[in-house]
Amino acid sequence: MPDDSAKLTLTLHPKIAEIDPASWDACAGDENPFVSHAFLGAMEDSGSAGPRTGWLPQHAALRDEAGTVVAVAPMYAKSHSYGEYVFDHGWANAFERAGGEYYPKLQVASPFSPVPGPRLLRRPDAGISIEGLGSALVQACRQLKLSSIHVTFCTEEEWNALGQAGWLRRLGTQFHWENAGYTNFDDFLAALSSRKRKVLRRERRDANACGLEYHTLSGADIKGRHWDAFYRFYQSTVDRKWGSAYLTREFFSLLSERLGDKVVLMYAEHDGKPVAGALNLAGADTLYGRNWGCRGDWPFLHFELCYYRAIDWAIAHGLKRVEAGAQGQHKIQRGYLPQPTYSAHWIANAGFARAVDNFLAEERPEIMAHMAALAEQSPFRKAGETD
Repeated sequence: MPDDSAKLTLTLHPKIAEIDPASWDACAGDENPFVSHAFLGAMEDSGSAGPRTGWLPQHAALRDEAGTVVAVAPMYAKSHSYGEYVFDHGWANAFERAGGEYYPKLQVASPFSPVPGPRLLRRPDAGISIEGLGSALVQACRQLKLSSIHVTFCTEEEWNALGQAGWLRRLGTQFHWENAGYTNFDDFLAALSSRKRKVLRRERRDANACGLEYHTLSGADIKGRHWDAFYRFYQSTVDRKWGSAYLTREFFSLLSERLGDKVVLMYAEHDGKPVAGALNLAGADTLYGRNWGCRGDWPFLHFELCYYRAIDWAIAHGLKRVEAGAQGQHKIQRGYLPQPTYSAHWIANAGFARAVDNFLAEERPEIMAHMAALAEQSPFRKAGETD
């Protein structure tokens, strides 16, 4: 699909393998592993993102007159809204009750990954704007005669630019830990109020006094036996939550093979047998917590493995933050404070778009007010406060 003014051409690809990895990553950068060619390719090659799970790749590539890839977007055609973490089931139901067809839709996202980061990926030297790539995606959506495009967990810059271009804007909330220049975990604890500090120390003490051995593994240190155990944990967590096991066992091996030291596995054993694991990916300045699972009942093991050891690792490696995934108000008391997340939506039907826009205009201030109320629960000492 040509853009005559800029002499650009947009193509859609049913496999990310059709796009040269170096060309894709020149647009994606190296800050966020969840939009890398390696991560998205592992999703597809393992059968995790594909027909089985209803995530059909339609990756967008924008090329200049010379054929150079100047922008890309990880995009999928979807016949459902599962595995997205930005819930639009209500929109779909309302549109279909009114006689419309909401599905299939286009989803610009990293599958099954509620991880904020760039979604409209552009070569820094190409002069492609967010609005320009967004416009090309709208053209594709119109030509495919689909209902909508949803760009989820995008950056605030993308959210604002797409909003200026007429897209609908939605807010969400996650809980992130920020590194205020701490040198170790005790340094972080010193920033908390005395009462909260005692709670965290007790939780760590109890988690480390129940006979477990903890390991932090990355890169080649993660063996097949570790992934075998972790996959059992992952499946048991899915079963308890009545979800779907989107990720295959092969995905984890491919992830380890292709992302190397960016894969960080927190692992616990009892009497030499694995009992729990927490999977993280390391970006340029952020540790991203993803999946976790456990067998047995161990005091505060979830907090230790997913939150506290992630903080330890981030401090030791000089990272700015830890993002521990979706939901979880209990994270606040562990130093993970509410932060906004962003998504942008383009809907073809003008009347339905107005209705959704009205809903979002009411929802946004509610989200901001809720975040402000949550922030009041912060465990950190307030300015001027002493123990």
